[in-house]
Amino acid sequence: MFGKWSRRDIIKSSGAVAPVVLVAVPAAAQGLPVHAVNQTDNLYTRIGVRPILNARGTYTIISGSRSLPQVKQAMFEASHYYVHLDELMDGIGAELAKLTGASWGITTNGCAAAIVQATVACMVGTDVEKAQALPHIKAKDQVIIPKHSRNQYDIGVRMVGAEVVEVETADDLRRAINPRTAMIYILSSPEEAQSVLPIKAICEIAKEKNIPTFVDAAAEEPVKPNIHLAAGATMVGYSGGKCLRGPQSSGMLLGPKDLCKAAYFNASPHHNYGRPLKCSKEESMGLLAAVRQWYERDHDGEQRMWRTWLEHVEARLKPLASTQFEYLQPEDLSNKSTRLRIHWDAEALGITGTELVAKLDAGTPRIMVQGGTGTRPNLMASHITIMPYMMDPGEERILADALYAALSNPGIYANPPVPRGATAALAGSWAFTINYERGVGEQQFTLQQTGNELTGTQNGEIYQGTVTGTVRANMVEMRSRMPVSGSSGRATGGLSGIDWRFKGAANGNTMAGTVDLGEYGIVPWTAVRI
Repeated sequence: MFGKWSRRDIIKSSGAVAPVVLVAVPAAAQGLPVHAVNQTDNLYTRIGVRPILNARGTYTIISGSRSLPQVKQAMFEASHYYVHLDELMDGIGAELAKLTGASWGITTNGCAAAIVQATVACMVGTDVEKAQALPHIKAKDQVIIPKHSRNQYDIGVRMVGAEVVEVETADDLRRAINPRTAMIYILSSPEEAQSVLPIKAICEIAKEKNIPTFVDAAAEEPVKPNIHLAAGATMVGYSGGKCLRGPQSSGMLLGPKDLCKAAYFNASPHHNYGRPLKCSKEESMGLLAAVRQWYERDHDGEQRMWRTWLEHVEARLKPLASTQFEYLQPEDLSNKSTRLRIHWDAEALGITGTELVAKLDAGTPRIMVQGGTGTRPNLMASHITIMPYMMDPGEERILADALYAALSNPGIYANPPVPRGATAALAGSWAFTINYERGVGEQQFTLQQTGNELTGTQNGEIYQGTVTGTVRANMVEMRSRMPVSGSSGRATGGLSGIDWRFKGAANGNTMAGTVDLGEYGIVPWTAVRI
């Protein structure tokens, strides 16, 4: 989609919102692969999968980003040859160094794999005996992580058997460093930048003690010169399937040649701990093509183009009653694009934000947006957010038309029925059985009740949570959150552990219903008073 623009002129037409057209050399004219999109008949629909118009962003669950034509071409060409993978990685390492300004680089299976490989490289280097002994025998077995950097992805540190040591201050960090310290892991984020332990301060202390640092910059733009390496970081990891628009399962690790080569040494094709982390020749050359294109793309032009798409959506929806529009600016180099938040009163338009999200998801074409607020009957102030980052030209019109149709002619949405009858008495201890698709979880809840309000504790098989909820007649709704490993700070995506959303009905000393676990699915549960 985004090659090097053949010209950067902006062509404006008259009107309240002037569209901007950035003229690029067509892919076919460059000898690159082209594809005629058919939303209703394609290789996905033929196996029962509905493709998505992505107005949400680079989420892995909805397959990240579309790879560039140059990436597709590189992967296609790479598939026609056999090469020695050690020689390939040496060639790629030298090229990534030239392109990014780092000392060296390797391709990985996403930034998550780069975390694993960087950790192992710092723990065992290229000592073949130590590499073979992982994860059971290790001399350097601790990784320090600032509390602000704890997140779901630091499982890449934990899965190799490293002990995580949390710190909050510079003094904590100095005290924590010891002969067992292998590495310091840092998640780049606005929270980190505003904390008492920003990347530069951490790196200064680490250098005093000769401890390598790794910065997780998965969703960030790999600007040149690299801001994290310039701040003193030893290594930095990026996703290849986000802003780079490389292969979805690709990433890169940048840093000193010896550590990068040690990270590769401990992964496929070598029979070490990281053998499952196989970055194929197609993915590797596709990632390299994406990095090359990154430093040629017209990023200012892309930002202008995305903004005009949002302005087109705004202009289409502005005549609708109660609509208001808010432009949200990116906080840092991650997911760097302006977003449009559309506000409205569901009393005026007849549809809430949560209902609109479901309607768009069920429609043709299937559309996914960010968020969606507003529930009946008490929270009718609604909004959704549009992220243009992963859209293609022309999709802004499809999106605007679908939004207009849904908001101007939403159909009939009724308030949920209000349960009638005496309020069930639920205070006390309950044995909960969670019936997973495979396996059964046994938990114990202790509930307190004041009128319709429920509070309490959830004691799981391993973790604990705090419960809040309501009971209306015999209908029960409860929510809880279980903090788990990797969620001490602000977790990526706004999550901080396992979220449980219970719905069900009480019948004397028993209850039953379903629990929504978000990305982990919806499963049935039963409970008995004990």
